[in-house]
Parts: sequence; C-alpha cells; structure tokens
Amino acid sequence: MTDPAEAPAYASPRGRWVLLATVLGSAIAFIDATVVTIALPHIAEDLDASTGDLQWTVNGYALTLAAFLLLGGSLGDRFGRRRMFLLGVVWFGVASVLCAIAPGIGALIAARVLQGVGGALLTPGSLAIIQSTFAGEDRARAIGAWSGLAGVAGAIAPFLGGWIVGLASWRWIFAINVPLVVLVVLVAMRHVPESMDPTAVKRLDVGGTVLGALGLAGLTYGFTAWTDHGSADAVVVGTLVGGALALVAFVVVEAHHPAPLLPPALFRWRPFAGVNAATLLIYTAVSGLFFFLVVTLQVVAGYSPLAAGLAPLPVTILMWLLSPRMGALGVRLGPRLPMTIGPVICGVGAVLLAGISTSAPYLTAVLPGVTLFGLGLSFTVAPLTTTALAAAPDHLAGVASGVNNAVARIASLLAVAVLPLAAGVGSSLTDPVTLGPANRTAMIVCAGLLVGGALVSFATIPRTTAAVRPVG
Repeated sequence: MTDPAEAPAYASPRGRWVLLATVLGSAIAFIDATVVTIALPHIAEDLDASTGDLQWTVNGYALTLAAFLLLGGSLGDRFGRRRMFLLGVVWFGVASVLCAIAPGIGALIAARVLQGVGGALLTPGSLAIIQSTFAGEDRARAIGAWSGLAGVAGAIAPFLGGWIVGLASWRWIFAINVPLVVLVVLVAMRHVPESMDPTAVKRLDVGGTVLGALGLAGLTYGFTAWTDHGSADAVVVGTLVGGALALVAFVVVEAHHPAPLLPPALFRWRPFAGVNAATLLIYTAVSGLFFFLVVTLQVVAGYSPLAAGLAPLPVTILMWLLSPRMGALGVRLGPRLPMTIGPVICGVGAVLLAGISTSAPYLTAVLPGVTLFGLGLSFTVAPLTTTALAAAPDHLAGVASGVNNAVARIASLLAVAVLPLAAGVGSSLTDPVTLGPANRTAMIVCAGLLVGGALVSFATIPRTTAAVRPVG
C-alpha cells in the first residue's frame, strides 16, 4: 500500500496517468463483454450460427472471465498487481486478434474463451492498483471515476459495436482492441507503481480454481443447452448436477485450504457479504437488460445496428457526468442510501422498456426508460464498488476486487444463460414473433432483480462509510 503522505492526489498528473491506464485497461474488457451483443444477428448470418452458438459467443468469454477473476486477484496480491495487469492486457490483445480472424463459429467461441482469461487477469488488477495507489477521499473519487468510466465503456459498447458493424464488419469490434492494448501497456509501464501483499502465501489454490471453473461451466452449459434440448435431456441434467456438485466441493475446499482463493472469513463480515449479494442481483439485471435491449430493437422494432447501439447513449452520458460525484458523495453520506435508491430507479426504467414493440419510436418508447436506467446506475455503481473494496482489509485489495468482479461476471453468465430461458425466447433470438413477448417478460424480471438488490443493500449496508471497514 502507498503511504497516505506519498499517495498521489486524484487530480495530479501522476494520479491521472494511473487512472488512465487502469480505466482504459479495464474498459477494453468491459466493452468486449457487451459489444458483441450488437453484432449477434450479423455473426449468425455470416457464420451460420444457431441460438446456442450465439449464447456461447457471449458466455464463452463471460465464463472464463468469471471463473478466473479470483485467481487473477490472488496472483496480483502475490506476484505484483501491475505485473498481472500487464500480462492480462497483452493476453487480451492477442486473443482479440484471434477473434477478428476466426474462420468459423467454433474458432470464434474458442478465441472468446481465451479473451476471458486475459480479462480475468487484468480486471481485478486495475481496481487493486487504484486501491493501493490512492488514499482517503482521493481513493473514493478515483474508484468513482473508474466505476463511472467502466460503466460508460459498457454502456457505449452497443453504440460502438453498431457503428463498426454498420460501417465495416463485426470482425473489427475485436481488431480495434489492438491499438488500445498498446497504449495501456506503454502508460502502465511508465506511470503505474508496482504493489503486492507482502504477507501473501506464494502457494496457489489450484483445486479451488479448477472446481470453480468446472462448476460455472457446468451450470452455464446446462442452462444454455436447456433452450434447445429441454429439461429432461440427459446432458442438460448431468451438466447442471455436475456443476452444482463442483461448486459445493469448491466451498468445502476453500474452507480448508491454507491459502484459499476465496477466503471464507471475508463473508462473515456482513457488509462484504451484502454488497456482493446486491452485486449479483443488480448486475444480472443490468446484463440481461442490455442483452435483450439491443437485440430486440433490431429484431422486433426494426432498428439498424447503429440506431440500436445509439439507443443506450443516455446511460453513457449520465454515468460519465455523475459517477465520480456519486463516489465522493457516497463517502460523505454513506453508501446505503444511493445503493437503495439507485436500483429502484433502474427498475422503473426497466419496466418502461418492457413496452418495446414493432412500432417503437425512440423518444417515447426507449428514451424515458434508458434515461431512468442511466440515472439509477449513476447512483449505484460507484458506491457499490467503493463498498466492495472497503469491506475487506487493504492487504486483500486484489482478492476483494476479484470477488466483486467475479460476482458481477457470474451475474452476466446467469443473465445470458438463464434469462432467455425464463423469458421464453425459444430457439431463436432472431424471430420477432417470439422475441417481442420474451423481451417484456425479461424486463419485468430485471426490474424485480433490481428491487431485490435495493432491499439487500438496505438490509446489509451500513449507513456510514466508516462502519463498512472490517473490525479486527
């Protein structure tokens, strides 16, 4: 950890360079988590992909990202956060090139799986670098800026994807990562300080890593295959049961490992458990809403890829303007209030977006919903992220970041694997007759998840920032 007396100010040149490297590095991972959604109809046409193939194009990335985030945070704490961050960025860039040149849907899914590994190495490192570099309110403002700009990256992804797909080809949504990777590497090598946990045990939790990955893979495959093969299919039942058993074994291993990937003691602290439970509910809704919105606008309402990508632009603008302020405000007023109010506002926006139909003018059918959704996210994301890091000891910054990011990515997995099934989308994401009613159901489910996240926050998150810190 940086000595508070030597920590850079948020607005200092050194602070800006650190923020640029960490925000831009994590942004490429956030963008690729969502940008591919806008291109799904074009990938289906170009590579003759089924609905299951399209789900795996999204979930292949999300699966390895979620499965190895804890490992990425743990490696950073042990061997250097900047080192792991740089390794992840370079890995991500190489995998992006493989995505761009993929000759078929199988190769694209495999490259997306590799991309997720790179994202798992760089994402927890970016937040842990901020946590270990800044101090006091500057840290809260930096985390707020990171949260806001990362949220902006995720929200701007559909616009960027729509513009690229309309102008050139879906392949360029991956190729564009390469110059960004080069910039991040140059800035990080010159301006980002190295940090690690000097007390960390060098031994890695290989068993926990394997079991966690197998558990998530089993559940994801089972829910995705359910759509095409039905709940009675032997493969569906077997992978779901196997995934659940692997996750149970993961919990048992973590409870007895001398250097666990996921320290069980962290969850005995109520704010840490609460903020991660809220993250699961809120980010499942966020991922599900964006997944359905950009596809429904194209398939049901007849929007072009560019128009569908531009639709969530108010979310981007509001998060860019408000999230840093919300981070600082959350420190002064406490995190409970914004983390309770924000998801409820998002939920109202989701309900408004349930009405998208074949005649869906943007100003009346889309703009009110995405505006409220963006306002609610601006209230929520920065205080949530700050609380997730503050609710763990400083020397476990990488682990805490990895846990919270893993929970958010697991939420994305659940949204893409389970929400189409729950919404009754059937076997095709490109059939407007099926997708219209499914979108209504999905948005109502998302609204319910957001209200659930608000209730969890109200019940578990302390009123004051100081009360979030672990005792002892």
